[in-house]
Amino acid sequence: MKKKIVILGGGESGVGAAILAKTNGYEVFLSDNGLISSKNKQTLGEYAIDFEEGQHDTDTILSAGEIVKSPGIPENVPIILKAIEKNIPVISEIEVALRYTNAKIIGITGTNGKTTTTLLTYHLLKENGLNVGLAGNVGHSLARQVAEADRDYFVVELSSFQLDGMSKSRLHTAILLNITPDHLDRYENDFQKYMNSKFRIIRNMRKEDHFIYNESDERIKAHVDHLKSHVDLQPISLIKSEKSVAYLVEKNLMFKDEENPKRVSTNNLPLRGKHNMINTMAAVQAARNMGIDWDGILSALKTFENAPHRLEYVGRIKEVEFYNDSKATNVDAVWYALESFDTPIVLIIGGTDKGNDYTQIDELVAGKVKAIVALGIDNTKIESHFKNYMSDITSTDSVFNAIEIAFSKTSDGDAVLLSPACASFDLFKNYEERGERFKKAFYALKDKIEND
Repeated sequence: MKKKIVILGGGESGVGAAILAKTNGYEVFLSDNGLISSKNKQTLGEYAIDFEEGQHDTDTILSAGEIVKSPGIPENVPIILKAIEKNIPVISEIEVALRYTNAKIIGITGTNGKTTTTLLTYHLLKENGLNVGLAGNVGHSLARQVAEADRDYFVVELSSFQLDGMSKSRLHTAILLNITPDHLDRYENDFQKYMNSKFRIIRNMRKEDHFIYNESDERIKAHVDHLKSHVDLQPISLIKSEKSVAYLVEKNLMFKDEENPKRVSTNNLPLRGKHNMINTMAAVQAARNMGIDWDGILSALKTFENAPHRLEYVGRIKEVEFYNDSKATNVDAVWYALESFDTPIVLIIGGTDKGNDYTQIDELVAGKVKAIVALGIDNTKIESHFKNYMSDITSTDSVFNAIEIAFSKTSDGDAVLLSPACASFDLFKNYEERGERFKKAFYALKDKIEND
């Protein structure tokens, strides 16, 4: 008798898991409480996968031998609680995918920087001829790739929600970039539970596997220091330590080597800011673990282009540069962005507040920001906080007005930085739309000024 597996969620992850399960002989049923896109419904039909939308048929779901849950579905929704009560295993798409591939897996997590590091690691491997796939929170479903076009290597971006659904999976290289408070509503507002979720990334790793972690993050370092683990620990750091395999010295990234240390000038890197030095060190060390030679790494670094909306250079109007950091949806990400600039900044900040504590960027704002433009429906909290030491604060609910106001407050050599610290849902569909609208407004202003 075929084993029955139920997939909850009809997005990229869920459809991929359904395809992989179907091609491996499972009886598959997919259920989405919302609506499934016409494209995904067509795909499910092509694979003859039964599905429902707009509801969860409890009896059908709870008849499963196993449930694959989309990472966007919380653990405490009624259908999941009922499944747990019946001792039905609830796992993630990644857990299913890793059962059916012999590929070497590089898994990457952290509160910030996951996508950049994942893309850079993938780029380093791909440009050096490895048969590598890109999956997880970025790229296509890992399960679908395993089903349709398995690879020798996969670079996988892993959120804490995905890690929560992984219990038997083994990674060959794990990267942990940083841990700061985020998504705590999913962890009973308990930061330790969130941290434990992130550290699930090294679960089931073996002594020959590599754990690259940011030793500069005090929370991570303290946890690792008390960790009883036999994996190969590879700390990276912004300050040289006895154990660090890679570290920052002035304007150079240094990598330990049996013969001579390897050096990369930060002036030659496509990324800026100390946080991106950690991301770069992690990606380079992962590539070294996979056997990429040094010349190949240096060559590939020169051709990397980061994903949009992450400290993305948009362009210049006269002598003022504009940067789109719309992905910076928490205060910690804004700290990293501000830290990377040496020039005066006009900061565009705001949106849907997530309980932000702006005090952690006070010092950087006071030292680097000459004016603030608050972009949102309700800017009261931003105005109230920053007025304590910032006299130049303007509010608007229009991204076009925000660009014009920000530029009017600049001098030659300044930068205009969109780094919101907030979710985008008050004015935009998502952070991508916010970033695209920012770029569109930039080009409109540039055209207006240059053609006046």
